[in-house]
Amino acid sequence: MSVEGQTKRISVLCSTGSVGEQALDVARASSYRVTSISANKNVKRVEEQAREFGVSAVAMADENAANELKLRLADTSIKVYSGEAGICQMIADDTAETVVNSIIGEAGLLPTLSVIEKGARLALANKESLVVAGEIVMQKAKENGVEILPVDSEHSAIFQSLKSGKQSEIKKILLTASGGPFYGYGKNELASISVERALAHPTWKMGAKITVDSATLMNKGFEVIEAVHLFGVTADKIEVVVHRESIIHSMVEYIDNSVIAQMSVPDMRLCVQYAVDYPDRKIATVDELDLFSVGVLTFRKPDTETFSLLKRAVESVKAGGALPAVLNAANEVAVGAFLAGKIGFYAITESVSETLLRLSSARNAHTLEQILGYDREARRVAADILGL
Repeated sequence: MSVEGQTKRISVLCSTGSVGEQALDVARASSYRVTSISANKNVKRVEEQAREFGVSAVAMADENAANELKLRLADTSIKVYSGEAGICQMIADDTAETVVNSIIGEAGLLPTLSVIEKGARLALANKESLVVAGEIVMQKAKENGVEILPVDSEHSAIFQSLKSGKQSEIKKILLTASGGPFYGYGKNELASISVERALAHPTWKMGAKITVDSATLMNKGFEVIEAVHLFGVTADKIEVVVHRESIIHSMVEYIDNSVIAQMSVPDMRLCVQYAVDYPDRKIATVDELDLFSVGVLTFRKPDTETFSLLKRAVESVKAGGALPAVLNAANEVAVGAFLAGKIGFYAITESVSETLLRLSSARNAHTLEQILGYDREARRVAADILGL
């Protein structure tokens, strides 16, 4: 790939994941210069990406994968970093103006903090950074003058809709949700859900972990927590709206009762492009929205009794401290066990709720060290509850 005419320099963390691959699609269409990429274990795909984009550096979270990649790229000048510390070091050494962090789970937190420390713009698709340590992340960003541009479709929509008014004029944030593949189901129906059915999302093509989180509405709970930190509002000012068509990606209601919405075809590439090019808008890399084909837009309240993890998330961010970190850690353990066929679908909800109950003291933890300590303890407790 020629680098002539490329202006924006970006780094893509977790380049082999769903959002990472879409970020590289945008780079191809928009002539961004991809300076570095990272992944976990997918050596073959990373090698292909590294050669295609002529990156300067690659980081692999898995050390064995890093060693194999070094051999595969021995004929190039590409530097290969290893492990979590290697990802953070690559960020520090890189020349990217914007870093797209699409790492899945709590593993994305330290890279987020590394981007902020470096002073680059953060295009954030790793919602767990804000779920686990939102107050710390936002304070660090403020201290370092770092822009955080959300890549989640909902938060990108909110960010854009907020351009129509002042912070003091916000009445309510309307956070849309597809409702997942089991919208309308009761608790009894959820007991026998298979992994294959849980991974069949009605609208979005996402990784397995996020797709399961969408099915339990945990993902929407995480997004409420994320919105609290990103936009400086209380959880009481955020209302989740089930919008099955996924055309309106979120809305902001102002004190004069006007509602500003952002609409588009459901495609994460738009969010990546907006985050990199902001405050400018560039020629689209996604299809045009055809409202005549859409026809009807519907809106419903979520069922927080059946899908109670959404309620648990709101409760955790209101209580504060490390409780959202406990929520996330327990969920990571449970979803991993479900995907491995070790537990049933509804056991995810039950085990996360029980872990929160046992570790309620986490609300008093506020330092990064304390938060990460509760993260580890929550994983232990959740595994014990599930008999893993």
